[in-house]
Amino acid sequence: MSEQSLRQDERRQEPHPKTQSPAHVDAGDAGYSKSLKARHVNMIAIGGAIGTGLFLGAGGRLHNAGPSLFIAYAVCGVFAFLVVRALGELVLHRPSSGAFVSYAREFLGEKGAFVAGWMYFLNWATTGIADITAVATYTHYWGMFTDIPQWVIALIALAVVLAVNLISVKFFGEMEFWFAIIKVGALVTFMAIGIFLLVTRHPIDGNTPGPGMIFDHGGVFPHGVLPMLLVVQGVVFAYASVELVGVAAGETENPEKIMPKAINSIMWRVALFYVGSVVLLSMLMPYTSYADGQSPFVTVLSNIGVPSAGAVMNLVVLTAAMSSLNSGLYSTGRILRSMAKSGSAPRFTGVMSRTHVPYGGILLTAFFCVLGVVLNYAAPSKAFEIVLNFAAIGILSTWAMIMLCHLVFWRKAKAGLVRRPGYRLPGSPFTEIITIAFLTSVLVLMWADGGPSRLTVMALPAIVLALVLGWFGVRGRVNGRR
Repeated sequence: MSEQSLRQDERRQEPHPKTQSPAHVDAGDAGYSKSLKARHVNMIAIGGAIGTGLFLGAGGRLHNAGPSLFIAYAVCGVFAFLVVRALGELVLHRPSSGAFVSYAREFLGEKGAFVAGWMYFLNWATTGIADITAVATYTHYWGMFTDIPQWVIALIALAVVLAVNLISVKFFGEMEFWFAIIKVGALVTFMAIGIFLLVTRHPIDGNTPGPGMIFDHGGVFPHGVLPMLLVVQGVVFAYASVELVGVAAGETENPEKIMPKAINSIMWRVALFYVGSVVLLSMLMPYTSYADGQSPFVTVLSNIGVPSAGAVMNLVVLTAAMSSLNSGLYSTGRILRSMAKSGSAPRFTGVMSRTHVPYGGILLTAFFCVLGVVLNYAAPSKAFEIVLNFAAIGILSTWAMIMLCHLVFWRKAKAGLVRRPGYRLPGSPFTEIITIAFLTSVLVLMWADGGPSRLTVMALPAIVLALVLGWFGVRGRVNGRR
């Protein structure tokens, strides 16, 4: 296509100035400081794409699905990128700390914003419980902490991250920056060691690394395609929080310049760190050597005699869990403030401190995490499993709402009511429709998996009922603010 025809296509999609609707204003965006720098946003994007799902969860998934796990990571990574790319276009349309809740309000109405906000809160409230449970579990790895009750460690972890979030957004950004540095540094170091072992064909536990490690143990699909499909739900959760970069845009100077670079970098990071790591792990040892509950990286390093490999990787996984908790408190504080200003969240969640921190919403999320501390006290061995599946439901609904918002945004742009920025989600409207269909299929896979996953899907009617009752409880206040 020539440059002239491209410009003509751009003009066809731009609305006539007289038909353009007034800019949407979100009262929840007022009062924030623009303290997040480009390096913070870039590392927030990295941190959102790399977490415990890779460092710890990949071991059990490799054992169950075999080398085909890299296909699941690649497919889910593409959809995660499309979601954050859609959010990126909405951010450049109008940066907002309320992110997709603010866009749901603009394009889907107050009911859409209510559903988007509270399902996102469900995601992070349950993820926060999982995170503090993980921190306590990983801390018990070291003998000096084994006598400390799990719930005490969980409470200390929550208190530390809560304090950081309440000080200022700059402290949050710095904490997330260094958390991401640790995670990336650990992955790069392991991949360098793995490539060296692969090139030199250094034996590992009696096996010679190479592509033959895959094909000599049943191939890419040693148990068929179904096991690979069933791990998709866990892989989606591994990518949860990539949308955090959109929330951070509201406290960033020059988001038009920073956001496209940060979002575009997510794709190659997914390809390198997730897909590349799984392929490398599959060529270093048989997939049956990896196990649930142990980091696959520790499995490899321990078998080549690296001293304290387990302790080092345990520290990295601990860092990933703290990073996730840090992100959850940050993002829900901003989302709840946007909702409070419209009347769909408690008034106190809209309160902001003198340091421009929406501490009301942060404290509400922390309160639910405290319930997780109680869960750690009552059922320490089951706390993680109980909440993890509800977090998956929350992230699926959040991603679906982002794509629905973008679909309506695209339709309004076609009707000449809004103008799309130059940075766009490619393939609209088919991209949105295919992504929503994929997210729906994950629910089907959760049902097919049985066990806790099926119970979570069965709980959906109760979640819908709670949302309906909640809306009837707040709609008078919401309508009164219009």
